[in-house]
Amino acid sequence: MTSGPLRSTGAWELDAAEARKRQMLAEVRAGLERTPRELPPKYFYDERGSNLFEEITRLPEYYLTRAEREILLAHALEIVSITAPRTLVELGAGSAAKTRILIGAMQSRVANVTYVPVDVSEEFLQQTRDALLRENPTLDVEPVVADIGASLDLPATLAEPALFAFLGSTIGNFDWTGAVSLLRRVRAQMRPGDRFLLGTDLRKDRATIEAAYNDSAGVTAEFNRNMLRVLNAELGANFDPERFEHRAFYDEEHHRIEMHLHSIGAQTVELPGIGSIAFDDGENICTELSHKYDREAVDTLAATARLRVTHWFTDSKSRFALSVLEPLA
Repeated sequence: MTSGPLRSTGAWELDAAEARKRQMLAEVRAGLERTPRELPPKYFYDERGSNLFEEITRLPEYYLTRAEREILLAHALEIVSITAPRTLVELGAGSAAKTRILIGAMQSRVANVTYVPVDVSEEFLQQTRDALLRENPTLDVEPVVADIGASLDLPATLAEPALFAFLGSTIGNFDWTGAVSLLRRVRAQMRPGDRFLLGTDLRKDRATIEAAYNDSAGVTAEFNRNMLRVLNAELGANFDPERFEHRAFYDEEHHRIEMHLHSIGAQTVELPGIGSIAFDDGENICTELSHKYDREAVDTLAATARLRVTHWFTDSKSRFALSVLEPLA
């Protein structure tokens, strides 16, 4: 068993932390100065946010994880047979709960498997690495701390071929331009023989989609408000999360869920480095867009990034899809 150190996007940890804070401050300033206001969904995630999201995936209303797990249980061996990977690079890895199915399928074919989880939360990556190595001591785990929306700095010597995996429906959090940019960033890292496994939530009736983002236990609401706690902790802001209400609805024209924080009453928030931000009663901050796809949209997205869908897998109710993509010359 080997386990590499956590890699950071900067050469020095302090420089990386300072660069992250400067970037965060710039992005928060730009988002809050827009009309309507918005904040990047990557700021949901500190250790608490990552744990809340894992809790969301177990909720009865949140069909996405169960549907994707169904696909993996039915087709992981086939996917591994098609792609023949020795390295699995997972973008936005989280706890790697579903990924264990792919890792197991890979280990049934090759003796030495390398797993490269990539995530923005270093604390959560550390937990994931430790848990995986306790369960699977022969696995080589090389975590990478990175914001996949901005950069993808991977270890230089990965065993070939590699399977890049972007599971869940996180690609839906990017607008079309951002999604294409992300896929092109992955495409630039791919070598001949590498493949990309992409998860997409499929278009379906409004009621099913909206229920998944408005659970009866209120976990998604806490997850939404956690972004304000992250800004408080990292930027010294003084948001009162309880004075913002969670709202999520489906926009059928644009095939997307919109998630917002709705100001309860007029209020002013102080953000060091930015200043005072006044919110009117009922004013919204858009915290997430989650786009839903169909096969045609995935084909077009892939082609725009110089990739091609070679295999398409859905669950038994056609709620979710995993597609295998290969790089085009």
